[in-house]
Formats: sequence, C-alpha cells, structure tokens
Amino acid sequence: MNPVLSQEEIDALMAGMQSGEIDVAVLEEKEQVKIKQYDFKRPVRLSKEYISTLTMVFEEYAKISENLLTTQLQSSVSMHLKSIEQVSFDEFLHSVPYFTMMGVFHASPQPGIQIVELNPQICFQLVEIMCGSADEASFTKEVTKTYFTEIERAILEDIIQQFGVAFQNAWRDIADMDVSLDSMETNSQLIQSISPNEPVSLITFEIELLGNTSFLNLCIPYIFYESMLEKLSFRNWFHSGKEADASDQDHLEKSLQAVELNVEVTLGKTELSLENFLQLELGDIVPLQKRTSDPLILSIEKQPYYLVKPGILEDQMAVEVLQDIGGNQD
Repeated sequence: MNPVLSQEEIDALMAGMQSGEIDVAVLEEKEQVKIKQYDFKRPVRLSKEYISTLTMVFEEYAKISENLLTTQLQSSVSMHLKSIEQVSFDEFLHSVPYFTMMGVFHASPQPGIQIVELNPQICFQLVEIMCGSADEASFTKEVTKTYFTEIERAILEDIIQQFGVAFQNAWRDIADMDVSLDSMETNSQLIQSISPNEPVSLITFEIELLGNTSFLNLCIPYIFYESMLEKLSFRNWFHSGKEADASDQDHLEKSLQAVELNVEVTLGKTELSLENFLQLELGDIVPLQKRTSDPLILSIEKQPYYLVKPGILEDQMAVEVLQDIGGNQD
C-alpha cells in the first residue's frame, strides 16, 4: 500500500470525517502503539527453552501418574498437562482454596520441596473409589465437609505417594533422585518452608475420573532447577557432537548384560506328510537330515551363531561350543 495519499484521497478522507462516515476516535486508536503490560515483580527465571524441556518432562509425569492411578483405583483415569506458569509462592498459596489436600515431598539430593495439591472434591471421590464405591452420581455432590478423618488421610496418603513415584520416574533421564513424602497438609497457610516471594513453577494438570473433571497443581521452587539448568537445555539433549565418556559406556554395558535372549539348539530337520505325522506312535524313529557326528547349530534370537556338541553336565542336558560362525550358517 502506498503511504502517500493523493489530493483526491485526502479530500475524500476529510469529507468522510466531516459527514461522520469515518470515526476519528477509531483512527486514533489504531494509530496508537499497543503496549503490553509487564510486571517486573513476576519471577520469570526459566527461559522458553527450559520451559519446552519441562513440558516434555511433565507430559511424561502425567502419563506415568495416569498409569499408576488406573492400576491402584482399578478405574480409568486420564491426566493431561494444561499449563506451566512461573509465579511467586505467595501467588500459588492464594490460588488454592483454604481447605484442600497438599502433599509435601522432597527429592534428594535436589534442594527445596515439591507440593502436590488436590482439591477436596476429587479427594473424597478417590476415597469412595478405594472403599468400593462406583456410583458416579454420588461424585457430583457438593463437598460440605471441611476436614479429613484419619482413615481418609491414610487412604489419600497411599494415593499421593504415587505422585512422588511418578515424579521420580519422570526425571530419571535428567537426574537421579530419591523422592519421599514428608507430610500432608489441609491448610496451605501452614506451609512456611518457602518464602512468599520465592519464585516457583506452577504446573497444572487436568484429571478425568468416572466422568468428572478436576485439576491437580504441582508447585516446584526455582531452587530445585538451579543445579540442573544445563541438563534442561535442548542442546544438551540433542547435541549430535557430544562424545560418550567411559561412565556412559559402562552404564550401557551393564544395562545390556541384563537383557534376556532366547537360545535354541537345532538337532536337525526333516519333512513329514500330514498322514505320517498323524500315524506317529511311541517308539517310532524319525530320521533327521543330519549325521550324529555332525555339530549342531546354536541360534540366538533365531540367528545361528555357534556350532556346538551335545552332552550332559551334572545330570542336565548341555552343549559345548565348538566354533563361532558369527550369525552366518554357511
């Protein structure tokens, strides 16, 4: 579009403004520079790159938690990551209800604590399911209780423990940690181990259970990430030029040594018609296409690897390796 107006265009514009066809206030509003408000008190410590990595971690956390809860409750549970925000701890406390269920964890050797917050509605629903109830209509009732009994707390403790297990497994590719449940609180104001101005990441998940939808909040202070910021970088995860050190090779070898393999020894092969097969009786001899003096073939995962000789060792059938044929039968 040409920014320079002709005289005819200027005259038409002036006439439109005088007649009211063109709103001057709208034009002035469009010309104004749009300003986005920014709160410098908001504790944004993690860059978009780190948030992308955390999204991958907590999507995995949601999948693991979903599987653990489905197994424990014997009911279908769906859990999805909704958002990751950076707020102050005081903002987090004001975002949760006065009466709620909060599990306080710590992940050694990482500093700080982690808080899992579940609203009372889903907590009472979980208790009813664990006690044998499957009536979906009862789960839509409004919660009027403002406390948990000792039995309800004990049941919920077993369930909240699963979120700690999921947290530990979700981080296993980045850092080894031992996650344990420290306490369970129903009043968010009683948690004083974090300063109100401490920057935290607030991760929100949506939980679907027996037709009802609720939310789970996970609060993690920034201090938890400080020692592993380099590991949260995509360059560290996908850098193709990274060389494996001796510890990586040893770890890989130890992991491979525990892999189970199927080992088979073929005595020989033959072909039988269906008629002859159906007439087989005890004592019949089936000739094989191999001499008794020929070595047998030992296969690993259906691939021939060794020539062997059959025998007995301590009253058990065994084979002695004679030659390595390296996966080639010929």
